Amino acid sequence: MLEEKILDDFKKAMKDKDALKVSTLSFLRSELKNTAIDKRKQALDDTEAITVIKKQIKQRQDSIEKFKQGSRQDLADKEAKELEILKSYLPQEVSEEEIKAAVEEAIKNTGASGAQDMGKVMKELLAKFAGRADNKLVSEIVKARLSK
Repeated sequence: MLEEKILDDFKKAMKDKDALKVSTLSFLRSELKNTAIDKRKQALDDTEAITVIKKQIKQRQDSIEKFKQGSRQDLADKEAKELEILKSYLPQEVSEEEIKAAVEEAIKNTGASGAQDMGKVMKELLAKFAGRADNKLVSEIVKARLSK
């Protein structure tokens, strides 16, 4: 499970005295634990853990943007390193070509003909790519394809 891998990596980082990785994984572990408590579970499954990791990644990306706007490159660099650590726990992302092929297939399966059918297509694609594709990118590709 993903949570176990994060715990093992956390222990290894502590032994290696990798302060940045320890703090990043410690924060991630606490977020995973809080989410599990909110859902009244002992542990999260991998899909739920990926959702938490993606939320953390989004926060880091927003922080990097804000730090760059505020001329704080040192903090932006730190956030970028944390971002890389978090991204290492996500499953391999699907390529844009694979997304485009899946969009064509989903449009054919759902019989979508225009922008009003975007919801049907997105529902099928999000189920297929759960956690393996950037939903924003999928949405943009579907929108572009349906507006042709």
